[in-house]
Amino acid sequence: MADQDNPQSEEKQPPGLEYLYTDFFNSSLLQPSSEQLNLLKIKEKNIYVRIETDLETCHQLFEEFSPKKTLFELWGFRYAFYLGYKHQPIFLIFEKEKQPVGLLPLWYEKDKDELRWFGSWWQEGNRFWFKDRSLIPLACSLFPTKILLNALDISPKIAQKLGFLNDDPKYFLDLTQYSSINNFLLKFPKKKRYNLRRDQKIISAKNPQTFINRFEDIEHLFRLSIKRFKGKDGSAFISTERKETFRQIIKQAQEYEARMISTEINGKVVGVDLVAFYKGVYYALNGAYDLEKHPGLGNYSNLLLIEDALKLGAKTIDFLEVSYGWKEDWFTPLPLFQFKGAQNQNKNSFLPEIIT
Repeated sequence: MADQDNPQSEEKQPPGLEYLYTDFFNSSLLQPSSEQLNLLKIKEKNIYVRIETDLETCHQLFEEFSPKKTLFELWGFRYAFYLGYKHQPIFLIFEKEKQPVGLLPLWYEKDKDELRWFGSWWQEGNRFWFKDRSLIPLACSLFPTKILLNALDISPKIAQKLGFLNDDPKYFLDLTQYSSINNFLLKFPKKKRYNLRRDQKIISAKNPQTFINRFEDIEHLFRLSIKRFKGKDGSAFISTERKETFRQIIKQAQEYEARMISTEINGKVVGVDLVAFYKGVYYALNGAYDLEKHPGLGNYSNLLLIEDALKLGAKTIDFLEVSYGWKEDWFTPLPLFQFKGAQNQNKNSFLPEIIT
């Protein structure tokens, strides 16, 4: 992929198209179309792949194809990541008889030399936006390597047939089962319930103050995260791109609601959570706490989030991927899968007839 600063040719050829064709696609299955520079024909099929890299065109395609069922299927949320990282969009439109039948919204990450979801690996519960499901194995067969389609929400049966790899599960809490936080605590064994209530009491004894939607506290979230993980794996918020992305998640909130819960003790911000709310789902996006000075604050804050979600009338809390050693004790896991290139799959993985 050419640098984003490289000028396009006079024919308005998408940047890096030749490199994309030779280094990312299985060229034995594709042939360039004589009609358009950015059009590829799948050999022996009446299907074309059109490559779009213009941001506004990609936006229009996203709006056309996205089912908008989850936060991660909203342009505003994905666009926040684009504003943070500025990776080159690479949207692939699958066309049959000149009619669009599917879209893969991707971008190119130059540092990894790899195609990933538009919005990065951070997007979860991803689905294939294809009108015909037999296009899924066909589309995957086009990419030998240099691609990561992670956090795929697809049935385990189909994932196994396609040879997809297991990814980290994501974790949900069905709030329709609980009328209050005390009712929720009853789900735990007696000893665990005692420990959680103990942490609640310890923090409550410090007279904490809770602030809702004081969005400038996003800077405290960064600070607390960097301090918490110093000397360990390191906080993702060391990255200026990640900081800008999370600022933009707040700024781009239109279709979804951004929400922030801050905790102060003795006038100092000691805990911050950033949440998004969409279609009855409460997404716990990120949180950071001063656990060194206030042990138990993590459990206190998680219960605070659940209580806030109940007050909002949320039906579900999505606590996202990766357990970090505690989520499986609290929530229900949902298996997710990933595709890392056709060369990593079973040789019979991409027969269209298996998707029925």
